[in-house]
Amino acid sequence: MTIKLISAFVLAFLFATAFGRFYIPWLRRQKAGQQIKEIGPKWHMTKSGTPTMGGVMFILAVAFVCLTLGFESMLHGNYVHIFVLLFALVFGAIGFLDDWEKIKKKQNLGLSAKVKFLLQLAAALVFVLLMRQIRSLSTDHLYIPFFQKVLHVPEWLYILFASFVIVGTVNAVNLTDGLDGLASGTSLPVCLFFAAITFVWGEKYLELGLFASALAGGLLGFLVYNFHPAKVFMGDTGSLFLGGAIAALAFAYDMPLILVTLGIVYIIETLSDIIQVGYFKLSHGKRVFRMAPFHHHLEMGGWMGKKWKEVEIFCIFSGISLLFAIISFIGVFHRAL
Repeated sequence: MTIKLISAFVLAFLFATAFGRFYIPWLRRQKAGQQIKEIGPKWHMTKSGTPTMGGVMFILAVAFVCLTLGFESMLHGNYVHIFVLLFALVFGAIGFLDDWEKIKKKQNLGLSAKVKFLLQLAAALVFVLLMRQIRSLSTDHLYIPFFQKVLHVPEWLYILFASFVIVGTVNAVNLTDGLDGLASGTSLPVCLFFAAITFVWGEKYLELGLFASALAGGLLGFLVYNFHPAKVFMGDTGSLFLGGAIAALAFAYDMPLILVTLGIVYIIETLSDIIQVGYFKLSHGKRVFRMAPFHHHLEMGGWMGKKWKEVEIFCIFSGISLLFAIISFIGVFHRAL
């Protein structure tokens, strides 16, 4: 099992890295450049025209690993990793439509928020019901990490909760994708957490572990090109796929509440955006942050006046994500023992 998990990581890393050498120049030739919002930090305008939809690199890497290293499991009738992949691909497709609209209109406005929300909600509902149907998800209880307790809930409440968490996670990851390498760097420890849990919990979760390990490797391969100064952005194609994959893994491992600690960076980013918008409306134009999400607040001087560089924010946020991935691991380590 250990060899398979490591192989999935290495294979996805090599695939994403090799594919990027041809894919990024192709994106440039297609003039698939990102349009930067004028309301953002002025120095971000230099990034205008940087190829987007780079998330295809790690998406194809994950798909390749699932269909090769995961083929044996499929022969034995275990398709859970394929279901997770397909679910994440649905969100990636929504992101692709959004990216395509932005490229076509030559502005940073894609699908409407209402359309994206409805599409994401429908995908979340289908996934939860499908996982319940194949008995890969129990919809009558919630596992509480750290306390090793189980809270029994009505099925309708669980489905409602699951849909909310999935859509929330997807959009939180999307919000985090605002600086070079930030979504990739903060999501790497999250994926490694799931791979590590597979190692501890055993063969039963091997297929999910292959997916998580492949996603980690694919993200690292993508980060080769996405680290500051970025040669390519993942776009909504990548960030929505990534958010969908992380949410799906949390539910497939039957521990969605672990996202409270495991996704702490996503939560901080989302809360900063909610607080900013809410306070702006209530105070008739006043702001809590210089700009939301929180990484832009730090970029623009924060509360202390220090303007953080992109690499500094990347390192701090990725470090926080790694720390909380370790804490999360401790919180669920004994569950299957």
